[in-house]
Amino acid sequence: MIDFKKLAEQYKSELLDSVLPFWLEHSQDKEFGGYYTCLRQDGSVFDTDKFIWLQGREVWLFSMLYNKVEKRQEWLDCAIQGGEFLKKYGHDGNYNWYFSLDRQGNPLVEPYNIFSYTFATMAFGQLSLATGNQEYAEIAKKTFDIILSKVDNPKGKWNKLHSGTRNLKGFALPMIFCNLALEIEHLLDEDYLVKTMDTCIHEVMDVFLRPELGGIIVENLNADNSLVDCFEGRQVTPGHAIEAMWFIMDLGKRLNRPELITKAKDAALKMLEYGWDKEFGGLYYFMDREGYPPQQLEWDQKLWWVHIETLISMLKGYQLTGDQRCLDWFEKVHNYTWEHFKDKEHPEWFGYLNRRGEVLLSLKGGKWKGCFHVPRGLYQCWKTLEAISEK
Repeated sequence: MIDFKKLAEQYKSELLDSVLPFWLEHSQDKEFGGYYTCLRQDGSVFDTDKFIWLQGREVWLFSMLYNKVEKRQEWLDCAIQGGEFLKKYGHDGNYNWYFSLDRQGNPLVEPYNIFSYTFATMAFGQLSLATGNQEYAEIAKKTFDIILSKVDNPKGKWNKLHSGTRNLKGFALPMIFCNLALEIEHLLDEDYLVKTMDTCIHEVMDVFLRPELGGIIVENLNADNSLVDCFEGRQVTPGHAIEAMWFIMDLGKRLNRPELITKAKDAALKMLEYGWDKEFGGLYYFMDREGYPPQQLEWDQKLWWVHIETLISMLKGYQLTGDQRCLDWFEKVHNYTWEHFKDKEHPEWFGYLNRRGEVLLSLKGGKWKGCFHVPRGLYQCWKTLEAISEK
């Protein structure tokens, strides 16, 4: 029998006593502002470039915890200094957000990545709540408007694809919108909010989820929503799909749509069964729906965020529907995750394992891993386990 209260304490303690102190101590650039994300196993900095979406994620995280957990001044100070750095250096003056900057804040890579925009929106949305600063709210709203204008062509002039031949659309954008809509709910009017939510839910649950493929979620489709037989068109990303399903469950709860929650829970279970490595355990990073060799050479790596997002989805699925399969899978993934990703010697978790579950890179942060999935996941699991134990 699972002791939910004890488990909740485990996630809470890992977050508050280990992971957050690691980022507070090692990631803040006290001289130039913003955050280092390229951190070795012990937290020492190995590269000082600053990636906008990781800067935005860290601002968001400390603002969110300040808003939802405890009014700790060090959390707010950390969020504000990162927000000020982003405000000053992160965009071109018109809220087109760069991809990366050097340590001092000079732009290195032009604005090409829509996720620089989405995480800036989330960051300033939460920061405006934490501070009451209207300027932050305006930055979030202006950036959100730019995202909406880019939805049909998220890479804009940096799109490398030749137009007219194979017009693919990706799962990542509607998925992120499901989360974004709830994140900046306080900045949008109700009608617009519900319309945005309905659009995202339709795309994720009726377009990218494919009953004719047994209910799996694909990563790319033709612009007319048809399946495509090419590398990108055959790609399945289990972690992406499973993460999106807890966003959908949250939306189902917010909109009081139990049937949507059940559909999302079933899809998460389907993707977990589909993506689990039967030989070595853990979830694959990329798969090909026809079973062909995937184009990504890292396809069989086991990644931190994939497993943490799965823990959240399984717990929410169990909490909201009572489906015992979610709890069984949660236990299995929990054991794998804590055994393989948690560093026994230093705080924070490893991000990259090989297929056998051995540590591939000992870094705690880099170009893609920052102060986000581990702390957000610990927070979500802690709160969900707490709610289950109280029920």
